[in-house]
Amino acid sequence: MPVEIERKFLVTHDGWRNQAPGQRYFQGYLSRGEVTVRVRSAGSRAFLTIKGVGNGLVRPEFEYEIPVNEAEELLQLCHRPLIEKVRHQIPYAGIVWHVDEFAGENAGLVLAEVELCDAEQLVSLPDWIGEEVTSDQRYRNSRLMDEPQGDRQDRQPTGAPPSPR
Repeated sequence: MPVEIERKFLVTHDGWRNQAPGQRYFQGYLSRGEVTVRVRSAGSRAFLTIKGVGNGLVRPEFEYEIPVNEAEELLQLCHRPLIEKVRHQIPYAGIVWHVDEFAGENAGLVLAEVELCDAEQLVSLPDWIGEEVTSDQRYRNSRLMDEPQGDRQDRQPTGAPPSPR
């Protein structure tokens, strides 16, 4: 069974910035709960992802690339608001970190995720990594829709979500 093994952290400063360009993501959820069904649009690619109940850092994950126009249609069916973010892929000590700068209701929130090959894999942390929030449900993307964690003073819309063609 395909699995995701992931750790998530708050980012404390911009030491990662300017190391890689970002890609804008729009994502929404057709289903949330123990099992989530996510639709994600990332530039010229789009994905449908099903995630199951986790056990520690490990959880079942099935991801399928889908046509972008179909993702745009599916995003119209998703719970609102959509999650908007720019993802940067930052290599550090042999691992690629995904640094997400959130927008919309979560503007000001910056999280870093690292996907592992094994739950026991040791990870060297860059100096811009802060508190680990892997187990903190408030920082799950599916939860950020209902309970935004952004800097309330800096919230501003970043643009409309993709519309059907």
